[in-house]
Amino acid sequence: MTGAPASPFEANRSYLTRLAYRMLGSLSDAEDVVQDAWLRWHGAAPEAIANPRAWLGRVVTRLCLDLMKSARRKRETYVGAWLPEPLIEAIGGAPSADEAIDVPYALQLALERLSPLERAAFLLHDVFDLPFSEIADTLGRSEATCRQLVSRARRHAREEDGPRHPLSPDEVRRYAQAFFQAAHSTDATILKSMLAHDAVLRADGGGKVNSVLNPILGSDKIGRFFEGIGRHVQREGRSTTRYEFVMINGLPGYVSLERGETVQATAFDIRDGRVTAVYIIRNPDKLGHVRRLLEAA
Repeated sequence: MTGAPASPFEANRSYLTRLAYRMLGSLSDAEDVVQDAWLRWHGAAPEAIANPRAWLGRVVTRLCLDLMKSARRKRETYVGAWLPEPLIEAIGGAPSADEAIDVPYALQLALERLSPLERAAFLLHDVFDLPFSEIADTLGRSEATCRQLVSRARRHAREEDGPRHPLSPDEVRRYAQAFFQAAHSTDATILKSMLAHDAVLRADGGGKVNSVLNPILGSDKIGRFFEGIGRHVQREGRSTTRYEFVMINGLPGYVSLERGETVQATAFDIRDGRVTAVYIIRNPDKLGHVRRLLEAA
């Protein structure tokens, strides 16, 4: 029926997906958790639940905590750096704050170093503004314990994700185009000029495709890394002709079919006009939606 009010579950679906993604770093896992929460909602006499948002938030949080235990074990054997599944948005087409589920990579990586309980308490309080009384009920801990969890988490998370100057859509496009061109050049001069001296590059191939295993530190080494790739591609005569400039987890970037065969998402963090971090996701298990986007372009 047109204009019919959304069910309590559907009214909170975007909130639940945001919560699950921020805890898990995987949109596909987040959607599975939300679907599981939907089943539990319909099996629990929803009409008798006084506060659906709080009830559903507790269910999703607990499901995520269970999943994070197995995920941490998998990360211990993960090949190379692990990066969250990229969330792709059109430049200038970001959703409202209530619908947005992006998490900048610096913060997401900082959250990865927290215990599951620290991560949950931090997100629920500092990101979703829940009171400590509700967090205590969700996590099954005392309010005092939850305050300690958030305090410890802040020391790690806030240090890694400092303030950044918001970019206009035109600025995002200029940065994305300039970085793409510089990264695919055989001359590293322009790229080095875009990078902060202490910039870092992290790449996630998951052991499935060629990728660097360890972070590359410093503008000079990053520049030489891209220059070497550019010269190799030039010798092969297989340039990258399919690409799109986009926002990735709230950061400027592009998705591309590198050398016509490998799907890649590249995001970069900009502070004070310089690129301070580059994130490259090449693990095909995380890029099915990116491949579809490029095929449709």
